[in-house]
Amino acid sequence: MTLDSTNSPRVGDELVTVAVCAQQFAIDIMSVREIRGWTQSTPLPNAASHFLGMINLRGLILPVIDLSACLGLGPTSLAPSSVVVVVQIGERQVGLLVDGVCDILIVREGMIQPTPEVGAGNAARFVQGVMTTEQGIIGLLALDHIIPPEAVEAKVG
Repeated sequence: MTLDSTNSPRVGDELVTVAVCAQQFAIDIMSVREIRGWTQSTPLPNAASHFLGMINLRGLILPVIDLSACLGLGPTSLAPSSVVVVVQIGERQVGLLVDGVCDILIVREGMIQPTPEVGAGNAARFVQGVMTTEQGIIGLLALDHIIPPEAVEAKVG
């Protein structure tokens, strides 16, 4: 897979790293609207297993997705450090349940490498690139592939 240069962070851009099932993933900071502690969500009947439900965010009904389950890593074990990262995907905001927020990275030249092609290609669909840091390998999430805007619309629209 090659990096999509129109959607990839550029040198100097900032990324928020989050912990998901003992791994780290990065989200473009421009997509992050806020970070809030976990609060119980209201489930929707017959929703996908990674869709935890909805929360009221200052009058906005916000769908909440378990990012670990969405990535095929199993459901998140709720802990005091669990947080909801509110991200903008298309015209909608979505909450992503993660184990915690780790750091902010500034993209350097040559930092983001293409995702290795393995298996059926699902990894490359969800992770648009990888970075090697002192903390280990961090996957750069492709939010529009993990939760396509039309899926968000179908859940809450």
